Amino acid sequence: NPFNPSTRISYELLIPKFTEIKIYDMRGIEIQTLISKKESSGIHEVEFNGSGLPSGVYFYSLFIDGAIVDTKKMILIR
Repeated sequence: NPFNPSTRISYELLIPKFTEIKIYDMRGIEIQTLISKKESSGIHEVEFNGSGLPSGVYFYSLFIDGAIVDTKKMILIR
């Protein structure tokens, strides 16, 4: 999913849970936390803006109650 400079990340919670989405570079270094809070059930969406980052591959991980539930790759193209 190439993007420039921003993309939306969507996820669904069946019940209210503490949710975090973290962005990592290719080396696995965390570069940003997009959200870190308890959220209600339902469909949620958060925007990631990579305007200050170089082109490359990035990853985001979704954590629910501290456990990682999904990781996906993103490609920033300038």
